[in-house]
Amino acid sequence: MNTRVLTGITTTGTPHLGNYAGAIRPAVEASTQPGVDAFFFLADYHALIKCDDPARVARSRLEIAATWLAVGLDHERVTFYRQSDIPEIPELCWLLTCVTAKGMMNRAHAYKASVDQNVAKGVDPDDGVTMGLFSYPVLMAADILMFNANRVPVGRDQIQHLEMARDIAQRFNHLYGRDYFTLPEVAIEEDVATLPGLDGRKMSKSYNNTIPLFEGGAKALRASVMRIVTDSRAPGEAKDAESSHLYTLYRAFATQAESAVFRKQLEDGMGWGDAKQALYEHLEERLAPMREKYVDLIANPGRIEDILQAGADKARKQALPLMQELRVAVGLRNLNAGAVSGKPQGKKDKEKGARFVSFRDDTGGFRFRLLAADGEELLLSQRFADPKQAGLLMRRLQSESADQVLQVAGEGYTAVIDGVTVAEAPEGVQGDAEARLTRVREALASLAQE
Repeated sequence: MNTRVLTGITTTGTPHLGNYAGAIRPAVEASTQPGVDAFFFLADYHALIKCDDPARVARSRLEIAATWLAVGLDHERVTFYRQSDIPEIPELCWLLTCVTAKGMMNRAHAYKASVDQNVAKGVDPDDGVTMGLFSYPVLMAADILMFNANRVPVGRDQIQHLEMARDIAQRFNHLYGRDYFTLPEVAIEEDVATLPGLDGRKMSKSYNNTIPLFEGGAKALRASVMRIVTDSRAPGEAKDAESSHLYTLYRAFATQAESAVFRKQLEDGMGWGDAKQALYEHLEERLAPMREKYVDLIANPGRIEDILQAGADKARKQALPLMQELRVAVGLRNLNAGAVSGKPQGKKDKEKGARFVSFRDDTGGFRFRLLAADGEELLLSQRFADPKQAGLLMRRLQSESADQVLQVAGEGYTAVIDGVTVAEAPEGVQGDAEARLTRVREALASLAQE
């Protein structure tokens, strides 16, 4: 059985050397593994949240598509498409929006960060916050669930959005009585290369310290390498390779044997100027063949368009049947199908109910949430090293008397079993604690009756 892996790339910038080593190269390599059904898409709807410059978005779509193809992405093996070429994605986004609790969106990191910044400035908390930013996690969920991806490689800052996608999928499946959606698993690449930029900080456009991958050609690459910050050790003095940004960059594009030679040269006193020249020549040797393909693709955008359209056709063959099922599930049926009496097709006979949702957090620990019937988060557990322990505590919360395990704690509340706090009110909740505690009691009572 194949594992479907989905990767999105936001089209707001030009790929640099750090993007290639940290994300592009490992993703392309992973797509060639047996048993992997890889989906790669240009997240151009997401770009509109971050960028209001249409020329920049349009140029970035071209540059990013050309980059992925130039570095070896096999568009015939994978499914490579633009998000905006799949009309089923925004349609699914709306269906998911209609079952997503606002309280969940209130806790999204990006939205909370914007609110915190506004509060610190003394302006309205929602100043400058668009609905695109606020509901970004729902669109991300639609990207993933549209193709029922099994694994989604993301950085740690995106883990919360993957957990939200799982919660939204579970909510939809529960409401409409069938497992329409696979619950995606987050894939954190622990060994992803993080390259230093010109100033030694992480290479990032936000720091303006990047080294170009293809743009500007060999001349721009050499100019950037020559600007890398080094220490004051003179030629002839031994250099500390491990603390050298030059060595870190060299090693990311070299074999162990090549890295060992460069390291010895540094330790033997190679001057920084010569070391930079050696790094440039080493990078140029590896990037030049790919850059030649990139330049050719940029000069022939029609070839890229044909590839993306073929990818969109391939993706829509997956999206259309699922979207037709979902439209029927929510009641948007063709009238020729005849009137439907009673509950909608696929609906469970039992009423909507509360539920537990288990997940792994960004440290690898196991946790669970108690959600109300409307999707509001009522309890968030502590972190457990053993998933069996987390499962046992969920069952005990479901079976034991709510009055015995629930306690008011300051402005919030906790769930205590055997004298140990196992769960508490989620961070940032608002409203009367006693009223919310009543909701928790009701939710646990309804679970105990199942």
